[in-house]
Amino acid sequence: MSVSPTGRIGSGPVTPDAVADLVAAHVVDVPDFPKPGVGFKDLTPLFADGPAFAQVIDAIATEYGGAFDVVAGIEARGFVLAAAVAYASGAGLVPIRKAGKLPRPTISESYALEYGEAVLEVHADAFEPGARVLLLDDVLATGGTAAAALSLVERAGGQVVGFSVLMELAFLDGRARLASREVHALLTV
Repeated sequence: MSVSPTGRIGSGPVTPDAVADLVAAHVVDVPDFPKPGVGFKDLTPLFADGPAFAQVIDAIATEYGGAFDVVAGIEARGFVLAAAVAYASGAGLVPIRKAGKLPRPTISESYALEYGEAVLEVHADAFEPGARVLLLDDVLATGGTAAAALSLVERAGGQVVGFSVLMELAFLDGRARLASREVHALLTV
């Protein structure tokens, strides 16, 4: 046995291909959700599998090697990832929420989804000036949510040092909306 980069005892680091296979093995396709014509990629089976989830969290944390002060997670499944990576790395956690969910003054950003429009918010004082922020979400689809969240982090004073997702839906070309950004996807389909 060896100790993983986040301190857990296990089989040690896994290859990027093995992590991609792990993510792929835990995805459930849900047709017509949240509306007809949309194919939803449900990653909750991955979150429910303790050893698989630990390997994914280790892979994300290792990719950035502690080069961040705080982890920001995009509502809602991004919260799950961000909390685990923040804990594993000893970093802080900032939630990026849907409109109307945060109790103090916020900064907001509207964006288009593949199935509608939405607004994200973050507390105006969420980041210390220049804080190095790792932004996490579960899926990169059209890039609207990611672009809005990246803008919010920077407008609130954070410096984005990485954006990572479990899965990128390449056929929706979301990466093109983030052309100047590096995107780390564990699995691209």
